[in-house]
Formats: sequence, C-alpha cells, structure tokens
Amino acid sequence: MPLWKRNLVVVWIGSFLTAAALSLVLPFLPLFIEELGVNGRQEITTWSGVAFGATFLVAAIVSPIWGRLADKKGRKLMLLRASLGMSIVMFLISFVQDVYQLVFLRLVMGAVSGFISAGITLIASQTPKEKSGWALGTLSTGGIAGGLLGPLIGGFLADMIGLRPVFLFTSIPLFLTFLVTYFFVKEEFVPLQTKQMASAKEIIQSLRHPELILSLFLTTFLIQFAAQSISPILSLYVRELSPGTERLALLSGIVASAPGIAALIAAQRLGRLSDKIGAERVLFFALLIFAAFLIPQAFVTDTSQLIILRMGIGFATAALMPSVQALLRKHTPANASGRIFGYNQSAQFMGNFLGPLAGGQIAGHFGFEALFLFTGLIVITNAVLERTQTAVLSKKHS
Repeated sequence: MPLWKRNLVVVWIGSFLTAAALSLVLPFLPLFIEELGVNGRQEITTWSGVAFGATFLVAAIVSPIWGRLADKKGRKLMLLRASLGMSIVMFLISFVQDVYQLVFLRLVMGAVSGFISAGITLIASQTPKEKSGWALGTLSTGGIAGGLLGPLIGGFLADMIGLRPVFLFTSIPLFLTFLVTYFFVKEEFVPLQTKQMASAKEIIQSLRHPELILSLFLTTFLIQFAAQSISPILSLYVRELSPGTERLALLSGIVASAPGIAALIAAQRLGRLSDKIGAERVLFFALLIFAAFLIPQAFVTDTSQLIILRMGIGFATAALMPSVQALLRKHTPANASGRIFGYNQSAQFMGNFLGPLAGGQIAGHFGFEALFLFTGLIVITNAVLERTQTAVLSKKHS
C-alpha cells in the first residue's frame, strides 16, 4: 500500500476521534452556558455565539502560522500539537466556574486546534492529483462520521451524567488521537530552511490562477458562515419546536447529527464524481442544493421536519469542502501547499467565528426564521459568484 494510502487510514481514524470529541459538546453548549448563570434568551444566544466562535477567531489568526510551520517542519508535528493541545484544554473546561472562563479556554482551544485541517494538508500534499477528489472525499467521511456520532453520544451522556462531566470525557478520545498519530503516521518530509521558503507575495505570484484561489477562500468562508450560524443556538431552536420534550440534549444531538448521515453515505461517491466531471461543477450544484434545503428550515413546524431538511444539507456538505480542497490541490505548487491550505483554513475558521456570532444576534433580535432566510441567500450568492469565476477562467483558456 502506498504511503499516502496508509496515512489516509490513520488520519481518517484521528479525524473521526477528533470530530467525535469536539461535537460531543456542541448540541448543549447553550444549556451549559445557562447552567453557568447566564439567563434570558438574548443573553444566552449572544454568549453561545461568543463561546462557540471564540475558538475559530483565534484559529483563523494562527492557522497561517501553523501552515508556514508545516511547510518548514512537517505536517505530522501539527497533528501531534493539535491533538494533545485540544485534549488538555477540553479537560480544563470541565472545571470552569463562569462563562468568562469558558470563553477564555475556548480562545485557547483555537490557538492549539487544527488536527483535521493539518490532516487535510498532509493527505493533499501526498496524494496524486488524479486521486485527490477521492482521497479528500474519503478523509472527509472520518470527520463526518465523528460529527455524526459525537452529538448523539454527547446528548445521551449529558442527559445521563450531566453537562460538566461530558467535557472531561471528551478529553480522552483527543488524547487517543495523539497516541495514534504519534505511533502510526509516517511522513517523508525534507525540512525547508527559512531562506528557501517563498514569501506570501511570491506564493501568490507563483499561482497560475490567483483569482480562483481567492474565490475559493471566499467560498470556504461563506460555506462555514452559513453552516455554523445555527450551531450555537440549535438546542434553543429544538426546544422551541418541541417544548414538552424531557430529553432536550439528546434530541438536539439527533438534529445536529442528521447532516452527517447523508454526508457519510455520499462523500466517497461525490469525491469520485468530482474526479470524473470536475470539482467546479460539483461545487456549484452542491451550493444550490445546500441553499434549497437550508431556506425551508425557516418554516418547519416540528423537529422531524428539521431533521429531514438537515439531512439534505448533509448531502450537499459532503461535496462542498472536498471540492474546494481538490481545486486548491490542483492549482497550488507543492512547496506552498501548507500555507495555501493554512490560508484556506483561516477563511474556514473566520466563517466558523462570524457565523455563530451573527447567527446568535440575528436569532436573538429577529427570530430563527430570519436566520435561515439570510444564510440561504448568502449561499445562493456564493454559487452565482463561483459560477461567474469559473466562466471567466474558461473564457481565458478558450
């Protein structure tokens, strides 16, 4: 088995464990904030957005730094740093006494996180270009599967043992990820001297289609903005749709996991389709499908309808990020892949930060319906812009 395939298996396992651990706590984060003494719908939604987004704000800032270090020292080191750092921080969160301590540790989490993004960079840099769509699609199923099971496990544990112990439990699979990576990931990496590394300006100048790369960064940002805007207040929306439920955390976990079911089934197939017909086409239609299932969530009347629509979003999500990553891999020089993927991760993290923050404010002031309508329009606009950019490039080549 080639090295890139062996590493794909190991990084898939690590991505699964990481995604499962991190998604354990997301469905009930507003409930935990409420337990810490925050009261009132607007205050809870605001602090949920801040606590959820804090991690991604710092991650957006430091991601290019980690990307540069990955090009200089290797991608395995980044995997080890992220998994061990997140394990320690998650352990400490179980002991917080107020929302300020929670936000601080979520900020620290952003500074040390990035296992999945580092794994994407490693696999993308090692995989032959003609196999990149399949490999990245396969890798995405690890995070999808972890994200699918995580909320279910977290919701079950929260109802059984309480919210606080779940954070302590979450640190365990993160530490297991560190051990699996340390012993089994192999990287044939030749370290670069600082003087051998191109500057950011030189990297942009070396790109064949810099405008395409920048548009992909924007697409990544908008995808995450739309997808994560509902995350920190999901349990509040579920409570509004099912006011009499006694298993709110578990039901929220089921709703949060719903997109993963469709994404897990579709990811590999859509990855092969991307290799066959082109990632550009797959990306455009996936954006339209995403919007088609996102906007109707504003009009649901019960939780079962919400689950079905979120499964549709999962189908589209299975094609979105792998398509973006395949296009970045295709149009990026090998010696700059770490930094280009680092910049893309910054765009992703900024979407993860601003999406929940804006989502909390919109839902708090205008209601949940306005949030779904607003983010749906953003996704449609993104699809039009991406299609326009692709048409411009095709005209240049013709």
